[in-house]
Amino acid sequence: MYLHSVNIPSSGGHAIKLISRWVITSIALVIATRLLPGIHVQDSNAWVAVGVMAMILGLVNAFIRPLLTFLSCGVILLTMGLFMLVINAVTLWLASQIAVELFNIGFVVDGFGSALLGSIIVTIVSFLLSLFIRDDSKKWR
Repeated sequence: MYLHSVNIPSSGGHAIKLISRWVITSIALVIATRLLPGIHVQDSNAWVAVGVMAMILGLVNAFIRPLLTFLSCGVILLTMGLFMLVINAVTLWLASQIAVELFNIGFVVDGFGSALLGSIIVTIVSFLLSLFIRDDSKKWR
């Protein structure tokens, strides 16, 4: 059995790429909720909660994570990159807090330990699922 990757065209595929990243993040968040008792959905419509959480996490990763990375670049270098695990955990926890407090979405991360393990799971699952999406804009010309 062969696994085929989805081909994303380089021209006009920005919306498709954004939606595919959103779906991948949503799937990774669902897997994290299934594996960790400290991450759970307290909402009557769990899929909507996970989808909104994936959008919030994407925005936090786009705007706040680069600032955190820049401000802590010395610590990142000192720890040979391991401090990025802490930054990933903080962004997952912060996205959860934004979802709960501002948008009343019941995606709850109980504490830093759950956020740390959850961010590792989300990173691994997102990486593995991203292997099945081929991006033509990254090919050598």
